[in-house]
Amino acid sequence: MGDNDLAVIIGIEGYSNLPKSDYSYDDAKLVKDYVKALGFKERNIELITDEKATKTTIEKTIEVWLKNKAKSNSRVFVYYSGHGSPDTTTGEAYIVPYDGDPNYLSVTGYPLKRLYEKLGNLPVSEIVVVLDACFSGAGGRSVLAKGARPLVITSTATVSYSNMVVLSATQGSQISTSSPEKGHGVFTYYFLKALKSGRKNISEIYEYLKPQVEDDAKQLNVNQSPSISTSNNKMTDRFYLRK
Repeated sequence: MGDNDLAVIIGIEGYSNLPKSDYSYDDAKLVKDYVKALGFKERNIELITDEKATKTTIEKTIEVWLKNKAKSNSRVFVYYSGHGSPDTTTGEAYIVPYDGDPNYLSVTGYPLKRLYEKLGNLPVSEIVVVLDACFSGAGGRSVLAKGARPLVITSTATVSYSNMVVLSATQGSQISTSSPEKGHGVFTYYFLKALKSGRKNISEIYEYLKPQVEDDAKQLNVNQSPSISTSNNKMTDRFYLRK
């Protein structure tokens, strides 16, 4: 990878007032190790975990740190493992920070839409976003406002930037599962396995991990099918994580 490539890795397992997101801390730590092995420089990697991953810190890192360091030839990699949550009135999907409250998402959560906008406005060559979370509130790596019912979400947010791709653990109202046997989120486990086996770009990684995640999730009695979102039709020629 190039000297100006940047990575933001967020993993929230223990929350201030919410159930744990199992194995999200270990997910993030291992993703950082892989990112370093891929050639990202230590000075260009921000790892934010558990109590450090407050809304303020996430905003500051995505909206200021990245912006200040971005160059025209930078490639940006953003990874999130933790809870997602839907706004039950609007259906909008949010990342839930360490101090987030699903009852007050508009002030304590970080909207996926805003994440994509802030990243999409960076003057960089490519952006890869990897999300091991779910946004229906139906369990797994998602939480819901008290008394609300899980939502059937058909779209978590639209990716309208041709230099951005988002690889997500689930589709629609599905649950993102974790595996006690593997000690990781099922999606993250196979994402890293794809990298380790030499898959180079997001298209190859997705083709490898999708059936693996689906099969493993079925064994845990869950329907989980990873999804990919981009407005760029030439996926096979872009979004490389290794050369």
